Amino acid sequence: MTAKSIPAGYHTITPYLVSPGAARVIDFLKAAFGAQELQRDARPNGTIRHAEVKIGDSVVMLGEATEEWPPMPAMLYVYVEDVDRVYRQAIEAGATSLREPADQPSGDRVGGVADPAGNQWWLATPMG
Repeated sequence: MTAKSIPAGYHTITPYLVSPGAARVIDFLKAAFGAQELQRDARPNGTIRHAEVKIGDSVVMLGEATEEWPPMPAMLYVYVEDVDRVYRQAIEAGATSLREPADQPSGDRVGGVADPAGNQWWLATPMG
């Protein structure tokens, strides 16, 4: 039997967030984007060693920042059905607004938020 190069349910590239308060980030992702928690592996002190959530058809991996693995804020671009609704939902879940949704020359309506750990989530809906 040959191992698949990409596990079922994953894509070629999978974001990995290293954040302080990884559990808070997971709670935010559930409330803001309806993320489904797939896996959570805790260290003896209760912090998250490794976790995975699914948002839409994509998996995002997370781990708690440590001295060995310092925080690395990320910027992610997320396509959603209704950018205005998801933007409001993210704000209600505790996000900080980076930019309210607006039509862009690229053809997407885009708004941006930052999660409790400082990761930026740019939300987009194609206009055409």
